[in-house]
Amino acid sequence: MRKHARTSRPAFILASLLLSGLALALAACSQADSPGLSARNAVQAPAAVADAPRGEAGIDADEIRVADLPPEARHTLALIRANGPFPFPKDGSAFGNRERLLPARPRGYYREYTVITPGSRDRGARRIVAGRDADYYYTDDHYGSFKRIRE
Repeated sequence: MRKHARTSRPAFILASLLLSGLALALAACSQADSPGLSARNAVQAPAAVADAPRGEAGIDADEIRVADLPPEARHTLALIRANGPFPFPKDGSAFGNRERLLPARPRGYYREYTVITPGSRDRGARRIVAGRDADYYYTDDHYGSFKRIRE
């Protein structure tokens, strides 16, 4: 009968390091979604922009600066400008503006793109809607409201 092969010390150390790194990465991901991290939440929920009266700080209440978008939205915007690749098959599909919250444009003018929501098992509620003329709109409530994205 054959004895179990012994794992060499370097292989054991390498495996331990890899598992430790994976554990740290998973812990960092779960902490990023935790409500207790106010610095991270401040980036994802720009209250100063949402609550600002029209014209304050050079931006209207229905607008949001690129820098104030969640990091995932900035990533999606970069993908749109680079013409992909996009993570979901529906990204780039026509957005019909049935809610009529965006300026009226001809059919096919707007396209929708998913903004990944950490922890969500599906596409989530966040989107960027892009117009042909490089006009961009962000929604975090699945088309219930929009903010025009400003540079």
